Amino acid sequence: MLDPKLLEILACPLCRQPVTPDAAHTWLYCRACSVRYRVEDGIPIMLPDEAQPIPAAGGTGA
Repeated sequence: MLDPKLLEILACPLCRQPVTPDAAHTWLYCRACSVRYRVEDGIPIMLPDEAQPIPAAGGTGA
């Protein structure tokens, strides 16, 4: 689980808007950019080149 104080200061590197974690704290979501960033071993990978589009809600991956 990510430290709540860390979550308060993290921002999307693309738009500088806040990011929010998923329930398992394995992804950080930027709703403004519609991208997500992975969290590996408790470390957010907040690089623009590593951003992934947020998957569609149907679970189809498209």
